[in-house]
Amino acid sequence: MKPFVCIVVVFLSSFVTQFIKASELNCNVEINAAKVTNASPETFNALKEAIAEYMNTTSFTDAQYSTIEKIDCKLYLTVNDYTDNTVTGTLQVQSSRPVYGSSYTSTLINLVDNDISFSYTPGDRIIHTSSSVESNLAAILDFFAYLIIAVDSDSFAPKGGDRMYEAAAEIVQLARNTGEKGWRAIDDSRNRASLLSAITEGNSSAIRNIYYDYHRKGLDIMSVSPDKGRAAITESLKALQSVASAAPMSPVITLFRDTKLDELSNIYSKGPADERKSVYNMLIEIYPTEAKRIESIKE
Repeated sequence: MKPFVCIVVVFLSSFVTQFIKASELNCNVEINAAKVTNASPETFNALKEAIAEYMNTTSFTDAQYSTIEKIDCKLYLTVNDYTDNTVTGTLQVQSSRPVYGSSYTSTLINLVDNDISFSYTPGDRIIHTSSSVESNLAAILDFFAYLIIAVDSDSFAPKGGDRMYEAAAEIVQLARNTGEKGWRAIDDSRNRASLLSAITEGNSSAIRNIYYDYHRKGLDIMSVSPDKGRAAITESLKALQSVASAAPMSPVITLFRDTKLDELSNIYSKGPADERKSVYNMLIEIYPTEAKRIESIKE
């Protein structure tokens, strides 16, 4: 190979590597438009491809992520109506992280946003900006991208998601003036704005330390010392109990329930009886309507 060609190949390889590192997410996108009869499937195939490309190629932070470091996440968009090029429906958002020393992945986010509405015409580009809202679709995707990265970062380092939460807050501030649903906490105690406030402000913001203790001090230790790992998780549940006592209706309590309740049954399945009973008592106090699911912990 000629020297000049070698230089070009090396340069291109370096460029491709940097491009891969620029994006943080490995996002799977699914769209269910079975209820829509006035648009062709190609419309929603195009939307699916546009969202997937946006989430998987946009650099949301300055951090460098290698391919294996990308955060696994999923977006499930259910379209309830498509009228005058406006999509309305619901969006389920999920994300997970690997657990050290195992092949297990732990769910970090599992939530449903019922306030999804945005304009879309096949061929539209989704544009990422940091100082304005180009479209409600871009704002929604940006918000959840930052939330996914923030929660993931918190699970690896104390308050590791600070900058991402700040970015999400900026989106809320910009989008609240558009008149679109989901951006004003005063309108709904469980919408995007309310969830962000709950995670970052007041008593319920302790969920950030809880996620760190649960994952980094707990799950990541269990391959080396199951007893030590469970003990750390138990301590995190005591902190969750305090949050639930101070803010029982906080969306972070729901978020933890929908991501961790079933996982906890597996974690404590091999624990001593007194430990299982203690954890059961804490969880039944926090989630009194989930007795059937929690019962398996003490069995």
